Amino acid sequence: MADTIAVLSLKGGTGKTTTVRTLADVLRQVGLDVLTVDLDPQGNLSDYFDVPRDATPTVADVLSGDAKASAAVHEGVIPSSLNLAEVERALSGKMGRELVLKKALKDVRKAYDVILVDCPPALGLLTINGLVAADHALISSEAQYFALQGTTGAIELIEQVREYYNDDLELLGVLLNIADMRTTHSRDAYAQLQENYGEKVFDAVIRSSIAYAESAEKALSILDYRPDLGQDYYALADEVLARLGREAARGALAPLLVH
Repeated sequence: MADTIAVLSLKGGTGKTTTVRTLADVLRQVGLDVLTVDLDPQGNLSDYFDVPRDATPTVADVLSGDAKASAAVHEGVIPSSLNLAEVERALSGKMGRELVLKKALKDVRKAYDVILVDCPPALGLLTINGLVAADHALISSEAQYFALQGTTGAIELIEQVREYYNDDLELLGVLLNIADMRTTHSRDAYAQLQENYGEKVFDAVIRSSIAYAESAEKALSILDYRPDLGQDYYALADEVLARLGREAARGALAPLLVH
């Protein structure tokens, strides 16, 4: 069964989608079969992977019951669609609405090693579905005051989902994203995360760079577009694999790490 990881941030612009894209790229490099699920109505992950806008079926069709998840996979991505927000509203009146994605992914979990779910940057039914379907949650936090507040909100949401819907859900870790560790502000933000969440904070920090926006615009992995920045994600992937207990994949990753 796949390790399913919901990647979330309750604030936009924290590098969440880039994290899903690049972590998937690294894990595929080391031989893991990875599925990504774009649960964000904005569809940024789908665009980053260059999935055609008219691709069908999509995650909206999966959630509405019109398609199996396996039929909605397009080159490793279950893409978003423009009507996903409408589907979310339609789900709100249904029994078991929090469990829809979990049930839908049952038919693909045996086919992949890792499933990464890109949740929307909002506390809503789609994000709750992502967490209920997941084994682990990874929080992306920008080195800004309000983003740190959002991390607290995300932790509270994870605890509520664990209490009411998914008692197997675990916090995989908190990632400091879009950070410039040369500045006091970013260093203080990292220290604050460590003070609040201890060993759950990843050692890896993702540097801020305009290159991420450029690579997304070109639908290129940052690993290819700016390999020096990609090293941040190799370090993150090493920690993720360690926390998942996937030592064989860590061994395959080791030659790619720059120490």
